[in-house]
Amino acid sequence: MMHILKKFIRYYRPYRRLFYIDMICALTLCAIDLAFPQILNLLVKDLFPRGPETILRVIWFVGAGLLAMYALRYCCQYYITTWGHVMGARMESDMRQDLFNHYQRLSFSYYDRNNTGEMMSKLVSDLFDISELAHHGPENIVISTLKIVGAFVILMFINVQMTLILLAVTILMTVFSIRKNRRMHAIFLDNRRKIAGVNARLQDSLSGIRIVKSFANEELERRKFSRSNLQFLDSKVSSYRVMGSFHAGNGFFQGLLYVAILTSGGWAVAHGSLDPAELAIYALYIGIFINPVDVLINFTEQFQRGYSGFKRFLEVVETVPEIVDRPDAHPLENVRGDITFDHVSFRYDESTPVLRDITFTVPAGRTLALVGPSGGGKTTLCSLLPRFYDVTDGRILIDHTDVREATLDSLRSTIGIVQQDIYLFSGTLRENIAYGKPGATEEEIIEAAKKANIHDFILSLPDGYDTDAGERGVRLSGGQKQRISIARVFLKNPRILILDEATSALDNESERHIQAALEKLSEGRTTIVIAHRLSTIRNADEIAVIDRGAITERGAHAELLEREGIYARYYRMQFEGLDELGY
Repeated sequence: MMHILKKFIRYYRPYRRLFYIDMICALTLCAIDLAFPQILNLLVKDLFPRGPETILRVIWFVGAGLLAMYALRYCCQYYITTWGHVMGARMESDMRQDLFNHYQRLSFSYYDRNNTGEMMSKLVSDLFDISELAHHGPENIVISTLKIVGAFVILMFINVQMTLILLAVTILMTVFSIRKNRRMHAIFLDNRRKIAGVNARLQDSLSGIRIVKSFANEELERRKFSRSNLQFLDSKVSSYRVMGSFHAGNGFFQGLLYVAILTSGGWAVAHGSLDPAELAIYALYIGIFINPVDVLINFTEQFQRGYSGFKRFLEVVETVPEIVDRPDAHPLENVRGDITFDHVSFRYDESTPVLRDITFTVPAGRTLALVGPSGGGKTTLCSLLPRFYDVTDGRILIDHTDVREATLDSLRSTIGIVQQDIYLFSGTLRENIAYGKPGATEEEIIEAAKKANIHDFILSLPDGYDTDAGERGVRLSGGQKQRISIARVFLKNPRILILDEATSALDNESERHIQAALEKLSEGRTTIVIAHRLSTIRNADEIAVIDRGAITERGAHAELLEREGIYARYYRMQFEGLDELGY
């Protein structure tokens, strides 16, 4: 727990001035609340017995002093409520930024294991409760502790026996609260997991809404969401049951305090050991004593929410990215584009090897095409080059430099990727093209669009380059999105190019436009092509057939046809118009 609290305290450092003023205001507020009953006690004992004339002469000064005191209290309360919350909001913003930044650093393997909806839940809902804890935590602890201690000391001076009874009941209340808190912590952590499950289910269903509707599976999605929703409801019901017994139990103990004080106070007054006026003052301090106890009890619920949220926050930010720059990493410079896979093997975790002893070289400016059945390892092989994953054995070289010895920024800046599944960001077409080179000029964007054969289409739109692409480019056809992504890579201007089945899901006319753009994009670049349609790679310098994680055939198009192997069989099946399933 101390480790978590130290991490939490670190976020106060940029706002030390706000925090210190907040604490000074909290101390002032506490002192004023403790002073009022004592002032009343002095008035009752010293002023009021002196007669009307003295009272009328002094009471105005007392009233003016009290008015100034409560004006100061107003200012302190305003600062605590306003700037205390601002401090909490700024800390929440810092945590959210740190979490987002860490999400950007995490490796592909983390995203393979975790759901987007759950990650969003940690970024949004968890951090709200952390913000409330950041603001109210220190303030509630300081004010409540001082009020409890101050009231207890004053009560001891008034009557020791009654105060010891008060202390005994308070200890019972504390033991009860601690036991309930342990249960509440587990329940609130379960709440977090369950609402993350609801967010995950929602994100999954809404992202795939077109598939849902195309299969008429709205009812199936409703049932799946209902299951997650009801699990969250069950968790909330459990938490409310614990909270109910928690608050009801503490309410009972507070009532028990009043019963004990009234009974013991009446006994003391009857025996002459306590003045009735002192009992009245004692009752005022009981209110001051019980109120912060109640605040601390309610704060425990807030603390459990914030604490469990911060634990989930730390689970992410303390996750060490698997792919990072080595301490001695250096940037790639003046890249020519020679690529060497030297006895490369790869597996995910402890699973069966996906790639086994892959060795080949692609000279700068040449094109290697990878073909083979689905699941053979083609895409995984290409993912190793920009270090989306690291090799299990062997090494990958660019210009005789191991990619693990290069900085990630320079490595990935050298490589451009065009995939079958295109992702366009919400925003304009200009912004999506410029993603390949942030800060690109209008002329550079237009030139890239022309090279990708998408410029004329963009100009035909009412808003031209300012046309909104829609979420994930939903307003564009597959071929149009593909050409936007190609324009993005043109703007990036990488030395090495990876084309991952870039034309496999397009109609013939779109394929012609895109194939022409890809050929233009490949000119002078080292290119690795993952091909579905073998007719598009006949001119590749070399073709490699990958099956079950190993290279089974290599050579030029004509050579592979003469061998009458896997490549020749696949090619003839496509040439005869058959669509090879699973390829």
